[in-house]
Amino acid sequence: MNISIVGAGRAGSSFATALERAGHEVEVIHHDDVSSLGDSALIILCVPDDAISNVAATIPPRDDRVVAHVAGSRNLDVLAPHPRVGSLHPLMALPSGSEADRLIGATYCVAGDDLVRTVALSLAGRVITLRDEQRTIYHAAAVVASNHLVALMGQVRRLAESIGLNLEDFLPLAQQSLVDVARFGPDDALTGPASRGDMATIDAHLAAIPESERSTYVALANAAFELSELRRSQTPA
Repeated sequence: MNISIVGAGRAGSSFATALERAGHEVEVIHHDDVSSLGDSALIILCVPDDAISNVAATIPPRDDRVVAHVAGSRNLDVLAPHPRVGSLHPLMALPSGSEADRLIGATYCVAGDDLVRTVALSLAGRVITLRDEQRTIYHAAAVVASNHLVALMGQVRRLAESIGLNLEDFLPLAQQSLVDVARFGPDDALTGPASRGDMATIDAHLAAIPESERSTYVALANAAFELSELRRSQTPA
């Protein structure tokens, strides 16, 4: 399939390589140069979410091609006035433009024209679909699973470095915890003071860590308490 990708950033570059590996003919153009678009069957907009609508509006509508975006937070209305539209959001972090391997076999949230589903399947993707009103919560869950997890590791690094250790000392623990979540589920994977109701230890943590780190710790400790309570409520008496 002939595919044009608008945008050569992290998503655009990664998609271009992945799609070429899947056997597609791919051209990548800058968002300011859409006048050079060829006769591709599919145009994928890999531009910032807030720019999708403006970029889509600069592309002449045609009945013989699909215009799609890769944004998890946007529905299809941002692609007006194109008659055939779609979205192809990979449930995968793309921290650089060289992440094509991650897109092969990824999970894709797909909407709109069936051509987009065909492309996702050509990437050996697992396809999920949602209603429009579900998409914001879906994207929020994706942000928590990826961005917030990374931010949390930033806190681990700050605490570790304050006592002469480093993030790498704690990564095996974090990685094993994710393995446990996959194996047992969040409820049964939870360990630590909140799972035991050990307030004395939590109070000692709060007294020891810098004030700037306490609000995050408290928020996550409360979330751990709620998870622990849920586990106890589901345990047969």
